[in-house]
Amino acid sequence: MAVIEELIRKENNGSISFGNYNLSTKSKLADFEHEGDLYKVKTFKEITKLEKNGMFVYESVPGTAVFDFNAKEQNVSFKVAGTDNAQITLELEAEKEYELFKDDISLGRMKTNLGGKLIFSIELNEEEKVSIKVVKY
Repeated sequence: MAVIEELIRKENNGSISFGNYNLSTKSKLADFEHEGDLYKVKTFKEITKLEKNGMFVYESVPGTAVFDFNAKEQNVSFKVAGTDNAQITLELEAEKEYELFKDDISLGRMKTNLGGKLIFSIELNEEEKVSIKVVKY
């Protein structure tokens, strides 16, 4: 499966892709401008983390490659690949309910904590990307 060799990039559809789970040492890229915002990515085999304007957005343990990441007010969508099952944390609106979809199948509703974190685990493998969508309920 492809990883993001340049660590983070803009896609033609207006989204971003980031992360390289094949790296054995931490790599980071800061001040990546996209649609008026500044992004910072840290990635390697153990963790992938994305920040937007200095604020937490995404984290996976172990590291992942994230494709077509698109965060809107009502939903977040992306495709993700990795070498193993991953725990993913997203920063959303605090104490709100969201429905989680994997490959367009609902995995149920979850509520964010006081800090706005939504944490879930997902089965991954290098051969295929898993589509994730989180919709505010």
